[in-house]
Amino acid sequence: MIVLIADKFPEKYVQQLKDNGLDVVYEPKLGENDLPQAAKEVDILVVRSTIVNESTIHAAEKLNLIIRAGAGVNNIDIAAANKKGIYVANCPGKNSIAVAELAVGLMVALDRRIADNVIDFKAGKWNKAEYSKADGLAGKTLAIVGYGNIGKEVAKRAQAFGMNIYVKDISRVEGYGIKDFSEFDSTLPIADIVSVHLPVTPETKGLFGDKMFGYMKDGATFINTSRAGVVNEDALIKAVKEKNLKVGLDVFADEPEGKAGEVSSKLQELDSVYITHHIGASTTQAQNAVAEETIRIILNYINSGVIAHWVNKVKAREHYHQLVVKHYDKPGVLASILDVLRQGDINIEEAENIIFDEGLVACCTLKLASPATEEMLTAIRNNPNVLTSSHTGV
Repeated sequence: MIVLIADKFPEKYVQQLKDNGLDVVYEPKLGENDLPQAAKEVDILVVRSTIVNESTIHAAEKLNLIIRAGAGVNNIDIAAANKKGIYVANCPGKNSIAVAELAVGLMVALDRRIADNVIDFKAGKWNKAEYSKADGLAGKTLAIVGYGNIGKEVAKRAQAFGMNIYVKDISRVEGYGIKDFSEFDSTLPIADIVSVHLPVTPETKGLFGDKMFGYMKDGATFINTSRAGVVNEDALIKAVKEKNLKVGLDVFADEPEGKAGEVSSKLQELDSVYITHHIGASTTQAQNAVAEETIRIILNYINSGVIAHWVNKVKAREHYHQLVVKHYDKPGVLASILDVLRQGDINIEEAENIIFDEGLVACCTLKLASPATEEMLTAIRNNPNVLTSSHTGV
């Protein structure tokens, strides 16, 4: 089985895959346009930030599993993977601490203007009077937008700084020392710092635009270490100029895909905007944790067929019909049951067949798109190898 790793990956974990008998192709400098040819004969593809587009998925003749060695999967064409039945998995939560550390680091850096201090010193300038004007973080109000794994880690660190913390998420928020907020228009105006930790979805794309920045108070700090797509960059630039916002970003629009080279952005013109090079998850600790999880996903898949963190699995349907059949564990029994349903043009959404101890009897649970008729159920019950059957609507 061939595994292609198309991004930087710790060498010792590359060796672990080889030690498990896998043929590993390690090409960390591959880009989006290189992948269609490189992935043509591979079974498993591992990426971090490299884009896996429709052309790659279409060209990959043997590909069966794509793993994003990180949390999000926005760089993978999920729709194209679905059409070919290719599993997509990720490694959620493994880099949360690293991203949270950077988010808090940007808060401190902007308040103390650390980068400007260093640049002036390197240029031979001494400006202590100017750089002695920081506010400090203790007692400041922090609004965390997105309270998943990373948001929670940010909150822990903000508590240590003595900050007043408000958080917002899609579900009810619980935790010591934090306050849940429901409306942006009531919380953003009082926030000294807003830190965003959201995936890009139809609901969050461009969420921070003129309206949201309009709520923020003059001189506040805006941090985004999540995804560039949640921010309307033109609106952000306008807010920086009109409201004197301080901004720390690890992601931005039209960010270079390559690991090195030239970069150009309108944000470069703004003194109060600090940009890091999309390095939120790039600590040795985080990369080792992600690599370990990636290996676990691969080996579980090979040894058991189970896909950990399978992201393109259909969500549980609210309404289906369930057929449970206890039967003798013999060849052809399940086939005969399925044939009855096939003749009735009934699609099976999910199936699970569990064997009882000693291997004599099994229980098969089928989730059906439409109900089986009484005639079908009678035919199944009349099978001499069927012990019992039940049919319910869920």
